[in-house]
Amino acid sequence: MPRLVPAVLRAADVLELFLGPDTTLSAAEIVERLDLPRSTTHELLTTLVARRYLDRQVSEETTYSLGPVLLELGSRYQQRLEFAKEADATARSVAAQCGETVHVGVLDGLDVVYVSKIDSTHSVRLISAVGRRLPAHCTAVGKVLLAGLPREELTARLKGRKLAVLTPRSITSRSALLAQLDDVRRTGIAHERSESNPDAGCVAAAVVDARGDWTAAMSISIPTSRHSEEAWPRWEKLVREGAARLTLRLGGVPVQQL
Repeated sequence: MPRLVPAVLRAADVLELFLGPDTTLSAAEIVERLDLPRSTTHELLTTLVARRYLDRQVSEETTYSLGPVLLELGSRYQQRLEFAKEADATARSVAAQCGETVHVGVLDGLDVVYVSKIDSTHSVRLISAVGRRLPAHCTAVGKVLLAGLPREELTARLKGRKLAVLTPRSITSRSALLAQLDDVRRTGIAHERSESNPDAGCVAAAVVDARGDWTAAMSISIPTSRHSEEAWPRWEKLVREGAARLTLRLGGVPVQQL
């Protein structure tokens, strides 16, 4: 079992006292309930107040209550839950229109992590899962999200990194990748054909948050057995519309094709 840090555990114990009925506690009450030395409790409380995890109220008896950082963290967690719910609902709508697998993914370093997946209605479908991680440059979702990074940040993330190879069609040249990302910024759409899976391809569009960041991307993934040049424009249209709907639900402005 990995080693746990005692000081962090004690700080968590202090914060979790406020999950009970008491909204304020004194240092003496915290010492009694956790059976901690007074000096240790003082150091913990001082640190938690300094980092705004706790507020200190000074009157006849100094007491402590939960601080604003915890509200901010809780709000972020709630936003994540709401995002997953909105992503699932929109992806399900797009999947119903196209009958293919629809993903929503986010960027983590140079990887894509899928946060939503709605399966194809066909008997032959792609094997993937929420939480799956793939090299971003090998996927349409990833290309969209790399294209959405500021150029300086993209350069920093790519510096010294070798591009992973998943299939013979995976991009291995940085210059080729950058050229494709320029196209993505211009069109608002990314493609991937047999670059992460030799038996599949996909098309993706950006999901924009209220700050204007390309915070996620939506894709339609299709087995190569169902690829046809006539169908790609329809898939592009559907994924662009789906990403735009999700963008609006997040308070953002959809990407416009140049």
